[in-house]
Amino acid sequence: MNRVLVFGATGNVGRQVVTQLMTEGTEVRAVTRNPDAAALPSLVEVMRGDLSDPDSLDRCLSGIETLFLVWAGPPAAIAPTLERITRHARRIVFLSAPLKTRHPFFQQPNPLRAMFEQIEQRIESSGLEWTFLRPGMFAANALGWWGPQIRRSDVVRWPFAEFPSAPIHEKDIAAVAVRTLCDKGNGGAEYVLTGPQALTHAQQVTIIGQAIGRPLRFEEVSPDRWREECSGTWPPAAVNMLLDAWSAATGHPAVVTSTVADITGIPARSFHEWARDHAAQFHSRSSL
Repeated sequence: MNRVLVFGATGNVGRQVVTQLMTEGTEVRAVTRNPDAAALPSLVEVMRGDLSDPDSLDRCLSGIETLFLVWAGPPAAIAPTLERITRHARRIVFLSAPLKTRHPFFQQPNPLRAMFEQIEQRIESSGLEWTFLRPGMFAANALGWWGPQIRRSDVVRWPFAEFPSAPIHEKDIAAVAVRTLCDKGNGGAEYVLTGPQALTHAQQVTIIGQAIGRPLRFEEVSPDRWREECSGTWPPAAVNMLLDAWSAATGHPAVVTSTVADITGIPARSFHEWARDHAAQFHSRSSL
């Protein structure tokens, strides 16, 4: 197949997409704001580009028919960027979200959801052959959510201890992306991706503790208390968005799909495996 262009190539999922495409023997062109800091394999063609500056993308898109898009630009850039993509590409795989899944967690209104809906609408009307990947909860959220507390102590203070989700390993999102980029027959498909097991917040923290060899204690706090403790660290809009989604979804079973295994032929990785893969990132710097 022709060279594949990867937007978001230095992120958690994009970096895995690049690596796994290369394992398939596919030529890869990666777009990044800072090629000097990309730290991608030497065989990857790394080019400077920025989704917030659509004029920077024409050279990156030259000669490209197939691309993987992780959106990291502002809403104002959606229309001009997709117009440029349409000039060059024939196929696009877009990393979206479970916008159509009838579950309270995924149906809460928020700016990110509105932006993804706008992107999807423009892709659908563009004439491109498209595939939408709809991962649920990223396992990697645990690093941003609980990593700072775990590196400081053995206690995680967090709301909604019993909120359930099925966290998915970034390697599995990438594996499905690679199959949809490399294999025919995925045009118009929308794949909802999850990990293999529903786990509560408290259970996930326990599993991380097992992976790092330290017993961790989950201390549930009220939403109001958590909002106070996040003040100055997290954007208020993000805090409110999460609290609304957790509150709406608590008491409902988590969405668990078999899509990773269906598409790749390999069962999705467990959260235990993800925690072992990332155990070093939960240790304090002084212990490394």
